[in-house]
Amino acid sequence: MEKFFNTILNTFSGIRVNDVFDILLVAFVIYQVFMLLYETRAIQMLKGFIVILFFVVAAKLLELNTMTWILTGLGTIWIIAFIIVFQPELRRALVELGQNRFFKFIFKEHGQLYREIRESAVILAKKKIGALIVLEREVNLKSFIDTGTKLDAETTSELLVAIFNTKSPLHDGAVIIREGRIAAAGCILPLTQKEDVEQMYGMRHRAAIGISEETDAITIIVSEERHTISLAIGGKITPDIDGDTLLEILSLYAPKIR
Repeated sequence: MEKFFNTILNTFSGIRVNDVFDILLVAFVIYQVFMLLYETRAIQMLKGFIVILFFVVAAKLLELNTMTWILTGLGTIWIIAFIIVFQPELRRALVELGQNRFFKFIFKEHGQLYREIRESAVILAKKKIGALIVLEREVNLKSFIDTGTKLDAETTSELLVAIFNTKSPLHDGAVIIREGRIAAAGCILPLTQKEDVEQMYGMRHRAAIGISEETDAITIIVSEERHTISLAIGGKITPDIDGDTLLEILSLYAPKIR
């Protein structure tokens, strides 16, 4: 019995504070992943992967080299298949992770920017006021910024609503946001040359498609005729989205403030 307790004591005496933190961190990550995927189709496949992992460990302990090699290869294929098949669930899980309070605190500045844009779009749609808001990403939009009135102002919903007010001299053009700030307003954007654009789309939508074809920018469109919010990226429009959907898309694809 004394030998048994000595063995346990020797085992735990070699554990450092870093080791305890490491174990707790891994446990926390595993728990969060499980909770994010719980009640989705992906959880069933995740259970299958855990079973394979169990057999891999067992095969290594029993020194079954061939079985270990097969199961390890199968596990790799399983991970790739998991990512491909359950891409929508994983994307949604990442969005939920980003909405976690801890991460909201870390990325508070980004979240506030997106909320200001969302709020302004919702207000403008309700007031039946048209708007065109462009978010610069990797491709530099200086040439388009130069076509408007430079502001370099903080991005707030109040300012965006004021800019697109029909009495404002800048309401006809686009607002371009760079590094989280309103770089310019009243900017001129290129129109798409596509002939298959739906008839219901007006000049704002065509300009939004045009800038998204030439650059990687994200453009939010508010239609004054239909009182709806749309979003253009990569030459394609996602029509008639609500404020929450807009916020979700911005959280996924919008640029991070450097």
